[in-house]
Amino acid sequence: MKLAMRIISFCHYLQGPAATQYLADMGADVIKIEPLAGAFERRWSGGNSYAGGVSAFLLSANRNKRSLAIDLKSPKSRDIMLKLIDGADAIVENFRPGVLDRLGYGYEAIKARKPDIIYASATGLGADGPDAGRPGQDLLMQARSGLVAATGSSEAGPTIVGAAIADQHGASLLAMGILAAFVRKLQTGEGTRVEASLFQAAIDLQSEALTMYFMRQVQGDVMRRGPNIGSWYHDAPYGAYKLVDCHIVLSMNDPVKLAAALESDELQALAGIDRYAERERYAAAMAKTLAGHTFANLAARFDAHGIWFERVQSYDELAEDRQAAHMGAFREYEVDGRKIRLIAHPLRYDGALPGIDTMPLSPGCDSRAILSEIGLSESEIDRLAEDGVIASPVPAAA
Repeated sequence: MKLAMRIISFCHYLQGPAATQYLADMGADVIKIEPLAGAFERRWSGGNSYAGGVSAFLLSANRNKRSLAIDLKSPKSRDIMLKLIDGADAIVENFRPGVLDRLGYGYEAIKARKPDIIYASATGLGADGPDAGRPGQDLLMQARSGLVAATGSSEAGPTIVGAAIADQHGASLLAMGILAAFVRKLQTGEGTRVEASLFQAAIDLQSEALTMYFMRQVQGDVMRRGPNIGSWYHDAPYGAYKLVDCHIVLSMNDPVKLAAALESDELQALAGIDRYAERERYAAAMAKTLAGHTFANLAARFDAHGIWFERVQSYDELAEDRQAAHMGAFREYEVDGRKIRLIAHPLRYDGALPGIDTMPLSPGCDSRAILSEIGLSESEIDRLAEDGVIASPVPAAA
């Protein structure tokens, strides 16, 4: 699939890079603008996960892009950047509000020069408002949006989701907005200002839960629940339960079918109760019934009765999951002689998954090629490198 769009990406951390990665996978030419020393995601990686000096953080959100490492504060960089922007369809940035304005690449300045530009900004808490200047990071927005409180329980307390889901969802929304703006541009020739935020993304993740909460009939502390119940607004036994050899989750199920599958008189007697109002009573009975079962025994019973359930898998177990393998959920990529498992693009196009054509393993590894495309000669590029305006290293081994 070839998406005929050129994007200038002033992005770091995760939300912006992940959004532009989705678009790069679909064929957009994404030029990653970086400081001479490289973007933040090159210099930090959780769990000390590096291969040949390349961080897993970088690899997770920057495939199929090209890197231009340039000193945006140097006066000599301005003509280069304006030439790049003149030939671009979109600018995507996720700096704090005002940063690109101070550098001369804010929305109003670029729109005045190029009225048909798609200018997409992703912030933590929005571009304006009383708290726009506060730090915006995934964990902070999980907390502020109510997600941490709603995920926790009265026994466990507030519970943080174990991945940067606000960042990732924010990236998806940002990519969707850029695509919508691109369609508009193709239809009308007009540019669009696209604005996204982690805060709004974290709220949007909870559309179902928040709508139900604000329309609820039951008053009081509806969030309060025991360790098995997985959601404040679902009937029991919706949640997680311990077996002899693992944990499972039960989704929405017919209580009569559950009682039959488990051959439980106790569950049969409880099948007619209000499993929301008395969810703890029902969940406790379910937990007691399941405690003596192994997964193999239970899976056969549940499959035979059409019960919705799944085993709780670790990341190691996920890596061996047969359905994930069939879907091509993971891709291997070699860095410095080491094979790295990366997450594949999440969509198929005509039955095929986008591949990994390029990876900007070192900052500025594509500087020469990009500058050549806008008409700079080899000698001009050499002088820019000598003057410290750009970085143009030998690409890292891949």
